[in-house]
Amino acid sequence: DIEFATAGWVDWYNARRLHSSIGHMPPIEYETLYYAGFGTEDQPQLEAAQNLG
Repeated sequence: DIEFATAGWVDWYNARRLHSSIGHMPPIEYETLYYAGFGTEDQPQLEAAQNLG
């Protein structure tokens, strides 16, 4: 029982709670929005960052 309760809390904390650092939205929503817009204007910045290392 405690394992299921802990797993549920971890899921809520990591995936569904509102994070102030990403505009008070859950990480799942932020990730969806991030990847929906990825590949347009962010692509040159990503390639430049990858070429640094």
